[in-house]
Amino acid sequence: MSTTPTDGTTDAAIDTAIDTVIIGAGQSGLATGYHLQRRGLPFVILDAADRVGDGWRHQWDSLRLYSPARYDALPGMAFPAPAWSYPGKDQVADYLESYAQHFDLPVRLRTRVRTLEADGAGGYVVRTDTGDHHCSNVVVATGTFGRTPHVPDLADRLDPSILQLHSSEYRRPGQLRDGPVLVVGASHSGSDIAYEAAATRTTILAGRDCGQIPPRLDTAKMRLLFPVLMLVWNHVLNRRTPVGRRAMPHIRHHGGPMLRVKRSDLADRGVERVTSRVEAVEDGRPVVDGTPRDVATVVWATGFRQTYDWIHLPVLGDDGWPREMRGVATDAPGLFFGGLCFQYSFTSMLLAGAGRDAGHVVDRIAARRRRTSLDAVA
Repeated sequence: MSTTPTDGTTDAAIDTAIDTVIIGAGQSGLATGYHLQRRGLPFVILDAADRVGDGWRHQWDSLRLYSPARYDALPGMAFPAPAWSYPGKDQVADYLESYAQHFDLPVRLRTRVRTLEADGAGGYVVRTDTGDHHCSNVVVATGTFGRTPHVPDLADRLDPSILQLHSSEYRRPGQLRDGPVLVVGASHSGSDIAYEAAATRTTILAGRDCGQIPPRLDTAKMRLLFPVLMLVWNHVLNRRTPVGRRAMPHIRHHGGPMLRVKRSDLADRGVERVTSRVEAVEDGRPVVDGTPRDVATVVWATGFRQTYDWIHLPVLGDDGWPREMRGVATDAPGLFFGGLCFQYSFTSMLLAGAGRDAGHVVDRIAARRRRTSLDAVA
């Protein structure tokens, strides 16, 4: 892998010019790099992490993918696990690192992007803590849910004795204080964490019911069903169909259905399920379903805020999401996005969808390069 790890302590900041800058070395950024490389187009991938895959390594210990390994490959390289197994988060991290090494992708690690802005000449400047990159195209592949964990404002009013963790900070039950736990947010991450916590602590799971996929992931029934789900997630639940367009805001703003943990699992483990949100704070205690709760820990599985304030370009809609179609920015030629939830379909936020979405973006980058070349000749 052509990585250039830097810790920001170099004597002179870099100032480079390159055709395309990819921001983020996760699955979307790497898949975009793969397609650019195959077309012979110059690019660099920038990432603030110490290692490729660290975004996965920093998830909770027991996290496993919700899709089997046969559907988890990026273009050009199979996932090294039994086809119907569900890889753990460290397996995914190691796969991404091996992928970058195998294809010798030019990844520059320990490089945090500070701002993205227009250069005044039809291109862009990506300013980092180690210098500037001037380019014609930028692919923002920083992930589905932005950089900033979302926690309700009322969290500040909880008693300081209550430990508060966002799901991005949760690693294992040993982090939790002795005593009852309140998990807020009941999509797949919240239900997984609540189920795990309930093995050793009284647990409440609060949040709207996002539904569930009934079959168990590791059963013969799911092996029959999963290809059908993939067909639906790819070709029915996408931005070109009425049902997909209706589903998109629901998935983006409220989370997807429970996948591994089912309602019956939560009930069997004694989880108190409340479908209302945290309504208020009374005497420092969270109020759920009209009742102040004496809890020792609150885990906020409430998602992330889209944080694009570092992009100094008028490209965001009223909902905070980029104005784009299939990753192509509507109002900024040469600006692209990767890994967005519902960038094209339900699978866009999965490993299974990264390659297809990246391929579409690179098609548009290549077409733009051809048009520029023709204009120069003319």
